[in-house]
Amino acid sequence: MDQYFHRESVNKIILRVLPHRFPFLLVDRITEFAPGVRIRGLKNFTAGDEASLGHFSESPLVPAGILIEAVTQLGAILVLDRPEMEGKLAVILQIPSARMLRPVRLDETIELHAEILKMKPTLGELRGRIKIAGELVGEGHMRFAIANAKDLLPG
Repeated sequence: MDQYFHRESVNKIILRVLPHRFPFLLVDRITEFAPGVRIRGLKNFTAGDEASLGHFSESPLVPAGILIEAVTQLGAILVLDRPEMEGKLAVILQIPSARMLRPVRLDETIELHAEILKMKPTLGELRGRIKIAGELVGEGHMRFAIANAKDLLPG
């Protein structure tokens, strides 16, 4: 792991960079961080998670859209955890491709992976992967814009 990764606690990085809070905060922990290149993290959905309540209640699954949002949030940390990005947000513009290879059940620990494909001052592209116990279960390609938080968030 990069020295930059250790400059503050991982929880503080997540909460400082992302505006999301429970129940919409979908990154539990960062496990690897190469600034400007790639990031890995974990999310564990449990039976009490609001993200899956009412979704196939007989056999609860984590909705694919929630999984894509989780990997996108991790990617936002990768993009925004730089001094020049203070006061900025990453906003999804397009998801040209995404696929799930198998359902994700509650109580499975999800490994999230994101890497920057292209980065310009106001636009970028990420590739995201979702794994469980090393097995690829989903992947996608996302395009995003960088915007001023004060222009998008109330207050």
